[in-house]
Amino acid sequence: MNKNTLQNLINDKKFTLIKDKINNMNIPDIAELLEELDSSSALLIFRLLNKKIAAKVFTYVSRDNQERLLLLFNEDELNQLTDKLFLDEKVDLLEEMPSNVVKRILKTTDESERKIINQFLKYPKDSAGSLMTIEFIDLKKELTVSESLERIKKLGYHRETIYTTYVITNTRILEGIVELKELVLENDNKNIENIMNKNVIYVNTHDDQEYVASIFRKYDLLSIPVVDNEKRLVGIITVDDIMDVIELENTEDIHKMAAIEPSHTNYLNESIFDLAKRRIVWLLVLMISATFTGIILSNYEDTLESVVALTFFIPMLMDTGGNAGSQASTLIIRSITLGEIEFKDIFKVISKEFGVSFIVGIILAVLNFLRIHFIQGYSVKISLTVTTTLLLTIMLAKIVGGILPLLAKKAKLDPALMASPLVTTIVDTFSLIVYFRIATLILKL
Repeated sequence: MNKNTLQNLINDKKFTLIKDKINNMNIPDIAELLEELDSSSALLIFRLLNKKIAAKVFTYVSRDNQERLLLLFNEDELNQLTDKLFLDEKVDLLEEMPSNVVKRILKTTDESERKIINQFLKYPKDSAGSLMTIEFIDLKKELTVSESLERIKKLGYHRETIYTTYVITNTRILEGIVELKELVLENDNKNIENIMNKNVIYVNTHDDQEYVASIFRKYDLLSIPVVDNEKRLVGIITVDDIMDVIELENTEDIHKMAAIEPSHTNYLNESIFDLAKRRIVWLLVLMISATFTGIILSNYEDTLESVVALTFFIPMLMDTGGNAGSQASTLIIRSITLGEIEFKDIFKVISKEFGVSFIVGIILAVLNFLRIHFIQGYSVKISLTVTTTLLLTIMLAKIVGGILPLLAKKAKLDPALMASPLVTTIVDTFSLIVYFRIATLILKL
């Protein structure tokens, strides 16, 4: 069903038909429809949804539209919705909503749940503790397979996942994990202690979400236990939550690589002032750093006046150097993000980029020499000056583009900061210095 069809049904007041159709749609598709409707229509559709489906749909709706709906809900609707949300979803919601909405949501929770929520909100925003849920199934190692399955049946409906269960002691120390598949296939009388996996991959409550995402990728996990400093199990993180984190981290990296302050707001919903504010800082920094280019040009003004032809090749040299550096930095940033490269590999990176840049540089230099000398008709000296500079610029750009992200990582900065704009500015400065030094030597200016 598309927006127009749904809107026509609403206009014709065919609510029974709408209810039948939307409750049989996929949850992400319903959320997508709600995003396209005006406030009154969206609220109407939400009220026609099955209560269980409505809560799931709500988690797929954008933060802006969640706030819009929450402000329209009456107390009963708000209570029914929050009652169906898992605790981690409720915490995420509270972190993003304005204070007036937060107060309304907290009114619908009992005192014990509010204490748990407040505990979650104390964890750093991008930490494992802020991502986790406490809605998992724990087992004791003394239980049999049959007893464990009964426990899963009893509690599973109210838990976020049942595919992995966690074996803990009386003091909640994490001892092992058991997959549901193993429980279903094992002998009913076997003890959990005999089938649990003791080699557990886990994270700490204060581990950064980017690190948690890397652990999920490395071990292909569906969920991961979260422990405190005493290795007591306090929660788990599920794959659906970490997928949101990966998307968020990738978006932030793309923004930083384009010299833009990261934002979680939808582009069309963000004001012109906010968009400008997120871009102006880095543009100012890069503009000021680019003044070095002007200083270098003014220092070699006599050289440019002697051989005006040198001016024509400056854009080509700077653009090629910037592009070469961007290629290297993009590959290294992505490799760092995926955990393929660490700072200890810096000399391997330098060696590899030196080899690549030499091959690429020689090919481009030879082709440009042929173009400049034989096609454009410039002298051998000018052609040699430009092509030698081109080779050295490409080599410099690729090495700089390769090592800057690693140095940033070592300095505990985001490697994405060392992306195209910054690398280009640095390479431009050095390429001009190299260009005029070589011109001075070859042309004897």
